[in-house]
Amino acid sequence: MTYVAINVLTVPDDGGALLEERFARRKGSVDTAPGFLSFELLRPLSGTTDYLVVTRWRSQADFTAWTESQSFRDGHATATDRPAERPSSATGSSIWSFDVVVESRND
Repeated sequence: MTYVAINVLTVPDDGGALLEERFARRKGSVDTAPGFLSFELLRPLSGTTDYLVVTRWRSQADFTAWTESQSFRDGHATATDRPAERPSSATGSSIWSFDVVVESRND
């Protein structure tokens, strides 16, 4: 069963472009993680300023292994150890988790 992890990022009104730029620079960094299926960064159009980082995994265990990996720590170090002259693009984060129970795709 596919596992979906959604990271909900609280982004200030003027922080979206910076967030998108930072994700663009890291594009593909998770692609080789065992069990990784897909990644999407979703920009809000209305009703919220929160961005959604949607990842799909073969299993929850694969997602957990990635979040505990050195690759994950390296990729997120710049977000947590950022010098004062590099402003934060997100001010908060929470993870939503789902199992896909019904799916229809037209790839």
